[in-house]
Amino acid sequence: MTELGISSFGAYVPRLRIDRAVIAEAHRWAMPGLRGAANGSRAFTSWDEDSITMAVEAARDAIGDSKVATVDALRLASTNLPYADLQNAAIVAGAIGGPDTIATSDMAGSQRAGTSALLQALRGNQSTLVIASDNPFAKPASAQELAFGAGAAAFLVSDQRVAARLVGSATISEVFVDHFRAAGARGDYVWEERWVRDEGYGRIVPAAVKAALEDAQLAIGDIHHFAMPSYLKGVTEAVARKLKFAGSITSGLEDGVGYAGSAHALLMLARALEDTAPGERILVVGFGQGTDALIFEATDAIGDARRGRGVSGAIADALPTDSYLRMLSFYDGIDMEWGMRSEKSAKTALTEQYRTAGQMQGFNAGSCGACGTIQFPQLQFCVSCHAPSEQFSNVSLRDAPAKVLTSTADWLSYHPAPPLHVGFVQFDNGARVQMEMVDVGPRGIDTGTPLRMVFRIKEKDRQRGYNRYFWKSTPIAAG
Repeated sequence: MTELGISSFGAYVPRLRIDRAVIAEAHRWAMPGLRGAANGSRAFTSWDEDSITMAVEAARDAIGDSKVATVDALRLASTNLPYADLQNAAIVAGAIGGPDTIATSDMAGSQRAGTSALLQALRGNQSTLVIASDNPFAKPASAQELAFGAGAAAFLVSDQRVAARLVGSATISEVFVDHFRAAGARGDYVWEERWVRDEGYGRIVPAAVKAALEDAQLAIGDIHHFAMPSYLKGVTEAVARKLKFAGSITSGLEDGVGYAGSAHALLMLARALEDTAPGERILVVGFGQGTDALIFEATDAIGDARRGRGVSGAIADALPTDSYLRMLSFYDGIDMEWGMRSEKSAKTALTEQYRTAGQMQGFNAGSCGACGTIQFPQLQFCVSCHAPSEQFSNVSLRDAPAKVLTSTADWLSYHPAPPLHVGFVQFDNGARVQMEMVDVGPRGIDTGTPLRMVFRIKEKDRQRGYNRYFWKSTPIAAG
């Protein structure tokens, strides 16, 4: 394998957005000072989204189905993975249709987990899909609640059609504690802002950047774009001044996303790549218990590297809400009374889940070898000609065009985001599946509405702490 680089990239930002002014108004009785920082909107995850589901959507945006078979490894970086002892990356690989031979690994423990995962992949010798996905939780009425957001970015690292090559890098590892979260805790403990700004970002980042420039044999004037995440206002600009950087500072995505934890540096890199011309260079920094500094140079293939919506497309596909309590409920910030219908057991039959993984996780329908009928789920015999299932071949429904055939809004069944929208989805290939419809919006959904498939949490087993994942349908454009 020749020199590795970034061949393609993609991103995902949850559709749900809330104006920070709505959050500040909810806390005005106790924290009136929050209003001064309540500008723009932030993204937040629905009840059925987490770091795994966002990673799946970012990966699909980056490579689609066509390139999955060529990926040798998948690295998933996050500080909010749902499982401590169950490999999260393996779930992502199964959902995107990765080969059985794919090597999967989780990376966590630092806000620079994303940049570290990307750097390690670039120094390797395998085709690797690197995904950073995060939805950090902040205590209500904190400055972090206003600043935080959610999102994921994915990069295919390979030697084919390299669009951005790594020309220099450096890492400084230092236990500088700007914040921490103990194992089992939900929110972070944050240290004094001025100390973090001056002694952390102001000292450690310039040293790493200097080393990366020396590695690339470049000067700061040779850099065109600078991307460094921080939820502390003005930090990126202050570091840029200290570096004497005179180029373009990549948007911190404050409006429409918010600070997405360990995914944010790669989200900013993906956004910068959308505007980068061949020959231009990007300096991206990941900060957390030290610093990663990576310098990329765009090639003539940069125009083809964005295969899907990317960061800008995901931000534009927004579904605003004016309910702070909705966000708080989705983040388990309040314990609501849902009635007796919510008391049913959500225990997953793990044996059946394993046996049907190809269908349920990969969303593979069966195409009858005798008559061609496409059917989901796959039964023992064809629903049309009764040929045995041994004659079926798999047909993925993940990216198959589809539209609403029938739908209903159910206010009686328990659902964490009422009403429950459910109905029949008609796929263009002939498959017809009863499915849940999510991110519908206040205008509802009509017959004939174009749909796309999304990987979500189907049900949460709160007694055992296990999420059952499946595919749902959603309008192609937010309503």
